[in-house]
Amino acid sequence: MPGELRALEVTVTAPVVSFRNPLYAGVQVGLPCPPPATVGGMLAAAAGGWHRIDPGLRFAMAFRCGGSGEDLETYHPLESSGRKAEPTPRLRAFLADARLTVWLVDGADGAVGVDGWWRRLRRPVWPLRLGRSQDLVGVRLREVTLRSGGGRQGAAVVPGTDSSYGLRLRLPTAVSLDRARTRWDDYRYDASGRAGVIGSPWSDQDGQAVTLLPAPHPSLAAR
Repeated sequence: MPGELRALEVTVTAPVVSFRNPLYAGVQVGLPCPPPATVGGMLAAAAGGWHRIDPGLRFAMAFRCGGSGEDLETYHPLESSGRKAEPTPRLRAFLADARLTVWLVDGADGAVGVDGWWRRLRRPVWPLRLGRSQDLVGVRLREVTLRSGGGRQGAAVVPGTDSSYGLRLRLPTAVSLDRARTRWDDYRYDASGRAGVIGSPWSDQDGQAVTLLPAPHPSLAAR
């Protein structure tokens, strides 16, 4: 029907996650939500690698967690010569009881679409992780219908130009395969989940704004 869009709603859960802020070198500063590049990497793992992902892939996402804390993690630094230095314990920020919602829509990934992503996420090629390599996740899928028009930002991560609610973040959108180049963009995120109505293109049945983020494909990292 006009004004409606078919979408796959992907709910990703994990007991503990940690997202290091790459803007800080030599210290472990955590982010309050996963960067789009991290979520794109998880989708690429499901597909079997970035070579199986359409460069135009876009998605929307929202993130909530039940709490936060700090623990100690062994850090293995490299000396300027490239040799490993002595392991060092450092504080690491983490988020507990994490829940990530990703929306994938028809027309945002070439010919794959909702049906293709359903198959990919039901039988992922590689284990699905969010953040660190040891943070495996659980995934639930359901098909939903989005409606045109604005909605509540809530806990959504949205482009910085689309909202004035929440914390303004500079996050990596795409990272080149050799990790030599990163594309950075401005985003807004309200960890309380109470951000108000914004002018998003779509919303779900609960009035949650669904705003597609810039494409995370590594080939776009230099742009």
